[in-house]
Amino acid sequence: MCTAPRRRRERGTEWSLMKEFSATTQRPSVSSALCHHPPQHSHRTSARLQDTSIPGTSMTGDLVIGGIFPVQRSSSTATTKFTSNPVFQKCDNSFDFRSYRWIRAMVYAIQEINRNEYLLPNITVGYAIYDSCDNIAMTIGEIFTMLTGLGKSTPNYHCQMKSPLIAVIGESASAISIAMARILGTYHYPQVSYFSSINTLSNKQDFPSFFRTIPSDTFQTTAFAAIVERFGWKWVGTLAEDNDYGYLGVQLFSEQVQKFGTCIAFSETIPLIYSKQRYSAIAETIQQSSAKVIIIFSGDTNLLPLFWEIAEQNITGRTWLASEGWSTSAFLLNKDQTSFFKGTLGLAIPEGNIAGLHQFLLQLNPMQDPEDNSLKMFWGHAFGCSWDDHVKKQSNSTACTGNEHLSTVSNAYTQVSQLRITCNVYNAVFAIANALKGLLTCGNNKGSIKNEACASVRDVEPWQVVQSLKRVRFTDQDGKQLYFDQNGDPVCKYDVVNWQIGTDGYLGYKKVGGYDASATIARKLVIDESATIWNGDMSQPPLSECSSSCKPGFRKSVIRGQPVCCFICVPCPEGEISNGTDFTECLKCPQDYWSNKNKDSCVPKSVDYLSFEEPLGTTFSVFAALGICQTVVVTMVFIKYRHTPIVRAHNLEMSFLLLISLILCFLGSFTFIGEPSPALCVLRQTVVGISFVLCISCILVKTLVVLLAFTMSKPNQNVLKFFRPCHQRVLVVLTTLVQFGICVGFLSSTPPSIKKNTRVETTKIILECNPESDLAFLFAIGYIGLLALVCFTLAFLARNLPDNFNEAKFITFSLLVFVMVWISFIPGYMSTSGKYITAVEIFAILSSAAGLLICIFFPKCYIILLKPTKNTKKNLTGRSHQAK
Repeated sequence: MCTAPRRRRERGTEWSLMKEFSATTQRPSVSSALCHHPPQHSHRTSARLQDTSIPGTSMTGDLVIGGIFPVQRSSSTATTKFTSNPVFQKCDNSFDFRSYRWIRAMVYAIQEINRNEYLLPNITVGYAIYDSCDNIAMTIGEIFTMLTGLGKSTPNYHCQMKSPLIAVIGESASAISIAMARILGTYHYPQVSYFSSINTLSNKQDFPSFFRTIPSDTFQTTAFAAIVERFGWKWVGTLAEDNDYGYLGVQLFSEQVQKFGTCIAFSETIPLIYSKQRYSAIAETIQQSSAKVIIIFSGDTNLLPLFWEIAEQNITGRTWLASEGWSTSAFLLNKDQTSFFKGTLGLAIPEGNIAGLHQFLLQLNPMQDPEDNSLKMFWGHAFGCSWDDHVKKQSNSTACTGNEHLSTVSNAYTQVSQLRITCNVYNAVFAIANALKGLLTCGNNKGSIKNEACASVRDVEPWQVVQSLKRVRFTDQDGKQLYFDQNGDPVCKYDVVNWQIGTDGYLGYKKVGGYDASATIARKLVIDESATIWNGDMSQPPLSECSSSCKPGFRKSVIRGQPVCCFICVPCPEGEISNGTDFTECLKCPQDYWSNKNKDSCVPKSVDYLSFEEPLGTTFSVFAALGICQTVVVTMVFIKYRHTPIVRAHNLEMSFLLLISLILCFLGSFTFIGEPSPALCVLRQTVVGISFVLCISCILVKTLVVLLAFTMSKPNQNVLKFFRPCHQRVLVVLTTLVQFGICVGFLSSTPPSIKKNTRVETTKIILECNPESDLAFLFAIGYIGLLALVCFTLAFLARNLPDNFNEAKFITFSLLVFVMVWISFIPGYMSTSGKYITAVEIFAILSSAAGLLICIFFPKCYIILLKPTKNTKKNLTGRSHQAK
């Protein structure tokens, strides 16, 4: 009698179809006529499935493991208008030898388990394997057939009392696995997929009983991103199968590659229903795009028509990145298509080895079970024969005898040199077997959890197998530890395969590297580039970029309206560099550095100042030396002719002091030339300031003497006796001490230092005295100017005094030159910058000192040396002229 299985108590996400089926559970009873008991078979013999329209195989046992495999493909899907019942899709006449090898691997694994005396002793494991035809609706019907034991889909009833279903293996397509997981999860039946990698299935809240022996797409997209980063591809296209597997794969990949600046050139969807127009449009997009690398998340079934279209449109020079869904499907391409897809890089499940599988595959014979339709279908496709007489007459094919030998066949079924998904199927079966072992023997384990419920073979519940699968850990035939993480995923490892043309002219795949998510960052991705070939017979990886990389010295400028990978290269501005490729912003050089000619490195700025070697410094040095020489010559002339009237009449002491101060002025100009230092800054302020004050003080004394001698003297009254030489010396000392106080005051408040001026010339560092030193210099010059104005006023008043050689006139003129020089110095100083400020200062010093020397002493030297007859007392006082 049929009994309803236990429903899951907790609330979860259920597929919409289950809402319709849930109404069945509300019925109080179901007629026992619904239960159809299959014929009894021995535990070790095969039996055909109840629905003969579905190719498959089964064997009874104490416990049964179900299997769903896509051996055939469903015909084109008709458009559903929701006005009538949908048309049931039938399997077409195609046959996938690779998928049938997976079925036989499952059968072989179960036979190995049944022969093993230690794994599940005294227990026979059976199987019920169905063909999904790569169709969701058909798979759902098969799932309910497994769950209910009925020949038709009747949910919530269980009629197979003798051989309880404890787990299901399948499917390969992620979309079909999701539909299976919705139903199986509702009834707590464990599902172990061998090929569904979509990351959605890792969500244990939605799919609590789902496990798989293939890594999640989350790891796959991370591996693809590592490959793209490894080869520096910045402009890639993506193709996604029109389902969750394709969409989520492209989404995760795009998120990964955006982290290191790679852009998606285009993103196209591969239709699930054949459309010549759609495939042609995708091929045109690939042809027109500048992306040379294209990643495809798809299964091989829907991808083949696109490959034909690419070959038809002669699209070459592209590097294809293959997801694990089609990375090992190179054998599906024709020989004339190999040139378009050689060099493809793909991620594949690591190779494995199953001892004895090849011999088991070759031992298959349809005469062993004449009622197994799936075996007959395989035999007919493998040998091109037919079991049906009517078909033989129509196709002129040979008749199948069952005496054919599989050793003469060369197809995907017999190729076991590179087992990948087949090992996943094999390991999935053994994972369930080890979970059963842990469940049935847990009471005998010393390390078992206290009060853990241990089942017997007669009352094993699927939910117990789910819990046991979470803890299972075993070693496969290759010595690898296999277990499931908290999401039901295995340890992530991939082989990197490269499609290469074999000696037979067909494409094959060669392992050129690997990806291990558990390894260190440096060892996660390993690729042997020397063993890798590329499309177009290139020896180096292709370049795939929207814009060429910006070289050092340039930065990227994004083109408006384009992705960030499309840009133009703009040279870095002065003072900024880019010392690598593809800089988005140039780096500013430190304050004392500047960019070199190529803008790829910062070099120290050249230190600039007014030096003796440059023409301007040399010129000033020459003029200062000439000024000193002239002053020395004048001094020597005055010393030699110190007893002559013209020298004695013009205050010999002040004249010598004035000449000495002029020498100091000329010498002070040298302190402004050369590399500045704190000592020179002090020296230039004090020497120039004090020497010029000394000059003007001497001239002031000489002017006062002349003025008092001629204007303030009355008969029998000599005012000069109150302005004797001692008084003159005191006046000079006092005026000089004021200047000395100004200099000392500024130096004590702000000690001199050197300033690095980088504003005047960005490529140079101009060494200057600190601004406080310049301020002290200006105050000193201001005081000198004040004295000069006083002296100029007095000299101007005495310019018309009676004397053939009126010194007041020459003093007036010299001070006029002096004042004009320093007045013009102010705007020149304010409008000049850098070392040319120093040049303006030197020019003012030299020109004012030269003006004083020339205007005051040269006329006297002229009389002394060239007109000695006029160097008499009478001539100086004008008495000889009056006598005449």
